[in-house]
Amino acid sequence: MSTTQTSEQQEQSKKQAIAAIQITLAVGDAIKALGSVPSGHLYASLIDRMSLETYEKIIGILKNTGLVKESNHLLTWIGPTTN
Repeated sequence: MSTTQTSEQQEQSKKQAIAAIQITLAVGDAIKALGSVPSGHLYASLIDRMSLETYEKIIGILKNTGLVKESNHLLTWIGPTTN
């Protein structure tokens, strides 16, 4: 059993990583556009696109990078804004 990935597996992993980044950016853009949004309301609009676990990971990434803060389940964009 080999521990190296085939080029096909590497390409699939690359595509999955890019998709994860794009989804995270899209969720961040939605929060940014809204300014703030109740987390449950945002997840309700995404429920058919991702699991709760995935949603919570994305919100965690946005919070850990300092782009979003959460207080009483309200997500607020605190990252850079464009004028």
